[in-house]
Amino acid sequence: MSLQLIHKYFPGLDAGKYEQFARLDELYRYWNERINVVSRKDIDNLYLHHVLHSLAIAKFFGFIKGTKLLDAGTGGGFPGIPLAIMFPECQFHLVDSIAKKLKVVDAVARDIGLENVSTSHSRMEKLKGRYDFVLGRAITELPKFIAFTRKLIKKQGENDLKNGIIYLKGGEVEKEIPAGITAYKIYELSSIFDEAFFDTKNLVYISNFQDYEGNR
Repeated sequence: MSLQLIHKYFPGLDAGKYEQFARLDELYRYWNERINVVSRKDIDNLYLHHVLHSLAIAKFFGFIKGTKLLDAGTGGGFPGIPLAIMFPECQFHLVDSIAKKLKVVDAVARDIGLENVSTSHSRMEKLKGRYDFVLGRAITELPKFIAFTRKLIKKQGENDLKNGIIYLKGGEVEKEIPAGITAYKIYELSSIFDEAFFDTKNLVYISNFQDYEGNR
């Protein structure tokens, strides 16, 4: 399965976006031989396990021009790179604690012509700045991710969707929602994608942290 998955679930994209998605296979194979950002056994599943998984966010949510999104713990650029292709008028800042992975992200973004992606080398707990949305993809336990990143979310936004955290996580994710978090919604990815890979995958959207103390 490859680019056909993008055509299947996102028909009608302009040719330029399809071309950018098509380039990802070649680029990640090239870089993965030099810097391991995707499991070497998993590179053949790049589009299913990484690109389409990232794009689940775009199936549920849209973002207006100028929206600022932080991809905390991006690794090789997921979900940030696929979403930056999908939303070229939004600004994506991709952060990871491993500098060599960001070398791959920078190279991929440059080579496919993404002008809406920036990167920085940092641990999550040391992040600064203000964003409309913080994105993550199963990089740590949900309570820890919330504790490290909720301070980065701007209180006011212009999207119909309230500013917050959008997190891709498998398993029984509702059990990970901390006490005090009341404004959240869990989306099952099997409701939008047919492939068995998504049977246990979820998307969590959290929009209010007012009553949540958590770890600081």
